[in-house]
Amino acid sequence: MEGYLFHRPVLLDEAVGLLNVKSGGIYVDATIGGGGHAYEILKNTAPDGVLVGIDRDKDALDESGRRLNEFSGRLYLSQSSFSEIKSVLMKFHIEEVDGILADLGVSSHQLNTAARGFSFSVDAPLDMRMDDRDVLTAQDIVNTYPEDELRHILRNLGEEVQAGKISRAIVARRKESPICSTSELAALVAEVVSSRRGHRKIHPATKTFQALRIAVNEELKHLEKALADSMDVLKKGGRICIISFHSLEDRIVKNFFRDAETGCTCPKNFPVCTCHKVKKLQVVTRHAVKAGEAEKAGNPRARSARLRAAEKV
Repeated sequence: MEGYLFHRPVLLDEAVGLLNVKSGGIYVDATIGGGGHAYEILKNTAPDGVLVGIDRDKDALDESGRRLNEFSGRLYLSQSSFSEIKSVLMKFHIEEVDGILADLGVSSHQLNTAARGFSFSVDAPLDMRMDDRDVLTAQDIVNTYPEDELRHILRNLGEEVQAGKISRAIVARRKESPICSTSELAALVAEVVSSRRGHRKIHPATKTFQALRIAVNEELKHLEKALADSMDVLKKGGRICIISFHSLEDRIVKNFFRDAETGCTCPKNFPVCTCHKVKKLQVVTRHAVKAGEAEKAGNPRARSARLRAAEKV
């Protein structure tokens, strides 16, 4: 596969290896993006392995369809959220799968396409929708949400320590005129925090943009549902691998795996189990797998990637 014009997959070898792909298996790439991980899965499951590719972004599905054209007889694509994994598989008459992979990051294409409004590096409308069929945009949140709700979003989804100050500034500015562009919002945030945070290694608006993107796309809600529903469609011995890019996602994945690995929690002196908790997973990665120095040097996006894997028991 030549080049990664659309998006460069992170932790490619590590993810495919931990997924333990095999010929004839059925796999789900729950966030297929440009098809980088999917290509390796399909290549390593020849001649009759099947891959179901899911993505909310139509551009991603169009690109992955083109890139993976040589596997068309073994590839099924669906424009959906990965939280809809059960209904997607049902549509393709698939009951169980051998493995599930999800890369939770924003794709290079989404960041580099100005009109999508994901990045503050170019001037664009404040959109940030991964699925353009959705109604809510970042502009709606910025211009209509009450100050306390804005503060909650920035603090809890962006882990922004100056959430209150930024929220107050947004509300004050929008009284004069709506905040409609990425550059306008980024400049406002920089104005608010630069005096105290001039030493920041990242742009002052990074966490604000992260928080808005997560809120617009309800990313954490979709992740929690996807993890839970994956347990119903993953075969015994099948593996689930999740690549996350910030602490909120990674914490959800880590805690879900840990909880699913825990069996009965009744006191040892109980004659019979009353909690009815059954072990569902065996964690494969005791610590998150991170990119090596070579990959981080060639792909800066890999620096924050964290890969966790578990096997259904």
